[in-house]
Amino acid sequence: MITLKKAKEQDIEMIREIAAATWPSAYLDIIGQNQIDYMLDKMYNKGELLKQFMEGHIFLIAEEGTQEYGFAGYSIIDHEARIYKLHKLYVLPTAHGKGVGKLLINEVFNQVKAAGGSALQLNVNKSNKAKDFYSKAGFTLKESVKLDIGGGYFMDDYVMEYQF
Repeated sequence: MITLKKAKEQDIEMIREIAAATWPSAYLDIIGQNQIDYMLDKMYNKGELLKQFMEGHIFLIAEEGTQEYGFAGYSIIDHEARIYKLHKLYVLPTAHGKGVGKLLINEVFNQVKAAGGSALQLNVNKSNKAKDFYSKAGFTLKESVKLDIGGGYFMDDYVMEYQF
């Protein structure tokens, strides 16, 4: 049975490994290997992940026995409006179709709602098929953004939102 646990700092390396294993299948055809390498280095280096833990990001890990299948990471981004952001949700390609993503997103919904959240937002690449997963989960399109992430690279995303 797949279970969820709250990640600790000791889980940073495993989070990095899952990201490195999932990004090529999710993004290679969309942004290419050079941008994948750049973004993984920028967003998943140990220092950046540790900083996110220190800033209060919550990471959830989906596992079955000793096998980790994926993770989600979220945090509050607007205290006054009680808006949270899903920063990361990745499932190993070998675990697709097992309900891991649905389990992770539902637990994020439960935790954000329990914390008094009014909305959960996320960014998803416009060409990423994950946007269909998020639509089925109840997210709606809020806006389209193009973000300069340095190194000559951009993120061409939809911002989607789930209202509680």
